[in-house]
Amino acid sequence: MMIRPVFLLLLPLFILNSCSTEQERLFLYLEGFTQGTSYHIAYNSPDSIDYHPYIKEIFREIDLSMSVYNPESVISAINRGEDDVEADDYFIAVFNRAREISAMTQGAFDITVGPLVNAWGFGFTERENITPRLIDSLRNLTGWEKVRLENRTILKDQRGMMLDMNAIAKGYTVDVVADFFERKGVTDYMIEVGGEIRLRGRNRNSQLWRIGVDKPVDDPAAISRELQEVLHLTGVALATSGNYRRFYIEDGQRFAHTIDPSTGYPVQHNLLSATVIAPTAMDADAFATAFMVMGLEKSMEFAESNPDLEAYFIYDLNGVSAVAQTPGVQHMIRR
Repeated sequence: MMIRPVFLLLLPLFILNSCSTEQERLFLYLEGFTQGTSYHIAYNSPDSIDYHPYIKEIFREIDLSMSVYNPESVISAINRGEDDVEADDYFIAVFNRAREISAMTQGAFDITVGPLVNAWGFGFTERENITPRLIDSLRNLTGWEKVRLENRTILKDQRGMMLDMNAIAKGYTVDVVADFFERKGVTDYMIEVGGEIRLRGRNRNSQLWRIGVDKPVDDPAAISRELQEVLHLTGVALATSGNYRRFYIEDGQRFAHTIDPSTGYPVQHNLLSATVIAPTAMDADAFATAFMVMGLEKSMEFAESNPDLEAYFIYDLNGVSAVAQTPGVQHMIRR
């Protein structure tokens, strides 16, 4: 459910060589598809080691854990209501953090909201005929407090409840790859999966990584992309969520893909996109989604009260895009 920030790597497509006064800096550039989206990875490898096969195996394992599009995954079996489904370590890590963030955001982030997302036509099923009665019935099947983990098994208060990790799993995947690099001694890297990004060290030019945030232009096909801002970052993760690409208009009314779990309806406020900078991509991913539910004022208050987060918001001000940001973001912008 993330709108993808543009990453500015200034890199050719595959293997990058550049010499410095001290030593050769060899960057490898990897790309492909996983979890229904694309990924791009750049890292400094002085020993010319290609870690792509190992990273692909990480992607395969996480897909088998949390992909709702893979019928063989753990989450698919849980959603079908199969008995004695044992959650793996990946699933448990994400599920536990999702519950913590749900509590912190008073339910604005909720991995049980899938039935509502599907009903509105933004999930993996066909859009339904929306009526208040349908929304009320689906809300009975949602609520993060209604699911829990006991002895590696997911227990649900209501039959028919479904879990959807899409708003946090890609960020977690980025973190798992970052942890892999850390174990291998890689000190300069950029990992992006479906728009969720984590960075360490410097790019091939020994500069901070440059990450661009899209202008919130109504462009569902992502044909025309302009940058609102470029952030200079290292040692952090970043994710952006927004309502300016995934939406439809029916009977003159616009319906965006962000569903408020408390109402069952698409959000109606002036926040166009939320970019979150956090220590982990999992947190950045989930909080960006939560902020799009919470709206500008509540999100700004939440971000400013949490020392681990910085946030950059684009919102509509009487038909014109405006920007709000936490104090730390200003140091990430270079003019």
